[in-house]
Amino acid sequence: MTATLRPATERDALAIATLMRESFTATFGHLYAPEDLATFLDGLTLDRWRAEIADPDFAFLLACEGDRLVGFAKLGPRSLPVDPAGPMIELRQLYLAADQHGSGLAQAMMDWVIATARQRGAAELFLSVYVDNHRARRFYERHGFERIGRYDFMVGNHRDEDDLMRLAL
Repeated sequence: MTATLRPATERDALAIATLMRESFTATFGHLYAPEDLATFLDGLTLDRWRAEIADPDFAFLLACEGDRLVGFAKLGPRSLPVDPAGPMIELRQLYLAADQHGSGLAQAMMDWVIATARQRGAAELFLSVYVDNHRARRFYERHGFERIGRYDFMVGNHRDEDDLMRLAL
């Protein structure tokens, strides 16, 4: 089945929260003490997801196969410690279900991310990626993102080292 892409609505909050929790845990869960992982995931409440979906400063794209959410991307306002040269936006999250890796869906989602950032008037697109997430880093580099520094990403009390990356639009 081919995935379809669409914007998110507040009704999608539970599916987004579930995919985020499952994907993050499957990819990174082994790195953390259970209490740190729980603290991080518990901070991603349904109310928070609903508020971000409703907030015009955020933009969500969902990838669905029938009724199943298989991926999502979220753009949002500045939260990273970067010094933009002009208008900017952040790619806050881009997650795919494991069975979608290599399907081409990430490419379609990134096309939307870049087009939406430009439509919103951003001159720069920023993101952070875990330093040992080599697959994601290669993906972002293929799209022209360049490493500009490091960032401490907190998962509970655990400090991860992320690369800050920038794409000039």
